[in-house]
This record gives sequence, structure tokens and C-alpha cells, in this order.
Amino acid sequence: MLIKPRSRHSEPPWLRLTIILIAVGFVGLLVLMPVIAVFSEALRKGISVYAASITDANALSALRLTLLTAGISVTANLVFGLAAAWAIAKFEFPGKSTLLSLIDLPFAVSPVISGLVFVLLFGAQGFFGQWLIDHNVQIVFAEPGVILATIFVTFPFVARELIPLMQEQGTEEEEAAVLLGARGWQVFRRVTLPNIRWALLYGVVLCNARAMGEFGAVSVVSGHIRGRTNTLPLHVEILYNEYNFSAAFAVASLLTLLAVVTLIVKTFLEWKTRADERPLMLEKR
Repeated sequence: MLIKPRSRHSEPPWLRLTIILIAVGFVGLLVLMPVIAVFSEALRKGISVYAASITDANALSALRLTLLTAGISVTANLVFGLAAAWAIAKFEFPGKSTLLSLIDLPFAVSPVISGLVFVLLFGAQGFFGQWLIDHNVQIVFAEPGVILATIFVTFPFVARELIPLMQEQGTEEEEAAVLLGARGWQVFRRVTLPNIRWALLYGVVLCNARAMGEFGAVSVVSGHIRGRTNTLPLHVEILYNEYNFSAAFAVASLLTLLAVVTLIVKTFLEWKTRADERPLMLEKR
């Protein structure tokens, strides 16, 4: 008696179709429609008004600060993420669990509270306020405060992508390289880095996306000074509160375009990661 192989899909067709329609409907309602609305509002008064809005001096200043902040935050978190993941995955030391918990702290604390902490530390009436004033150093309501707040809310992303992967890989390959005479930098460059490169890039992309879109912490420490401490999200808020809707949506479209580019890069990295993992899965079989 022949037994028919079981189908990959045990659910009835109508149920699969319903689930797919629900998923597509939610994506269309919560993602595609807002994106379409942003660009339609931005272009409502024509290309000339749109171009004038995104080339305005304050908009360009906000774009510059957004890119500068994202660049510094990603670089800092790249270094920290690599160091933290290497330490946690490869070594045993006192306080390891505490370090792991502190890495997750920005996920548990509201960004507004994070910004308030920096004000309490570095503001004029803060813990270090008088010393900073005496030495003519300004952090809060200046670019350094915006950068510090962004680094804080984004530092888990790279580390959290690398730690599980490096723990799963273990230390056998690094130990073998050391036994063969490789030095620390050679072990990292030729053994560790090739094994984590796609996860590392994926964490960088996520970190960059959060840095460019951060609002709460940056809003507290920036002071909303036009042309100086406003990032793109803050500039959008100011324009919208002034009822300058066309300019607000035009600037918001810049953030949307940056988000789309980030999503494309993220999708490519996910595909590349799966492609690299497929041969390893076949070998295990």
C-alpha cells in the first residue's frame, strides 16, 4: 500500500489565503499608506516648493547634524559592540552577567529619561555643570549632547547582533589559530571577522536606522536650536507645529528615503547571511 507524502502545507487553502491577506493588509495600512501619504503631502504644492523646503538652510543643517550624529554613533557602537561581544563570548570574568544586563539597559529605559539623565549630569545645574562652565565646555543644548544621547540609545544594537553568534561559534577556531602561531590581530582579521562580518554589518544597519530616527532623547538634550542642534526629526516637529505642513512633510520624506535605503541594505544582508549559512547547514546534515 502506497502512502502519499504529507504536504508541506497542512493548513487548508482558505486559511493560508486569509493569513496572507491579513499580513498584507496590515503592511499596507501601517507601512505603505503612511509612506504614500508623506510623499503626496510633500509634493502637494509642487516640485519647486518641495525643493525649496529640503534645500532650506535649517533643513540642510538638520540633515548635516543627523548624518554626523549617525556616523559618530555607528562608529562608537561598532567599536564597543565588537569589544563587548568578544569579551562576553570568548572570556569568563567577574561581572560578565552585569555587563550583559547593562547592554540591554537602553531597551528598558525610555529615551526621554535617557535624555533627562544627560541633562542632570551635564546641564548648567547638573553634577558636572559647574566644572563644564568653568572650562567653557558645553554639552547639553549643543552637538555633543545630541551625539552622546544618540550613542546611548543605540549602543545595544551591534553588540546584541554579535553576542549570540559568537557564543554559538565558540573559541575552537581562534584557539587553533593561536596554536599555529597567529597573533591577536591576525586571529581577529583572518578568523573571527570573516565569521561575523554579515551579522556585524546587520547590527550597523540597525544602529544607523535608530540613530537617524531618534527623537525622545535628542529632543531633551538639544534645546531645539534651529540651525545648530536640530536633527531631521526635531526639524519636522518644529515645522509641523508652525503649520508649515508642506515643508514638514518634505523634510519627513528625506527621513523616509533614508529609511527605505536602510531597509534595502538590511534585506540584502539578511539574504547574504542566509546564503552563507546554507552550506554550513548542508555540511551538518
